[in-house]
Amino acid sequence: MDISLKEVDSSNYESVCELDVSKEQEEYVACNMWSLVESHYNDGYTCKAIYHNNTPVGFFMWVQETPIKISIWRFMIDKEQQNKGIGRVALKLAIETIKSTVNLKEIEICYNPNNPVAKEFYCSFGFQEVGLDDGEDMLALIKL
Repeated sequence: MDISLKEVDSSNYESVCELDVSKEQEEYVACNMWSLVESHYNDGYTCKAIYHNNTPVGFFMWVQETPIKISIWRFMIDKEQQNKGIGRVALKLAIETIKSTVNLKEIEICYNPNNPVAKEFYCSFGFQEVGLDDGEDMLALIKL
């Protein structure tokens, strides 16, 4: 499976903005366009397009919140490309990329605690639940 992460730039930002999740997932995932705007005006934000066979199929955004912690704020795969194993390969690549950050000690992700698929998926990468964040989302960490 040819999966890669690429910078979002003038050649692909429109394709990334056109990616969408299913209706059922919309309340859990921010719009890619909003994420790109947010990253443009804030330091420490990294955006990556997820490519499958040279076609954008997903999006990541992570934020260096402290010198030792990066939080994955956005992770989505287009509704037409889900359930093909793309997300699993993409998250592995993202974690490898994030781990190369100097002095990094933690990688963080949040998800809906009522979503057993998300819990199982993230736990399979080594994320361990540490409790609810703001009383709504489950916070999970990989400690390095």
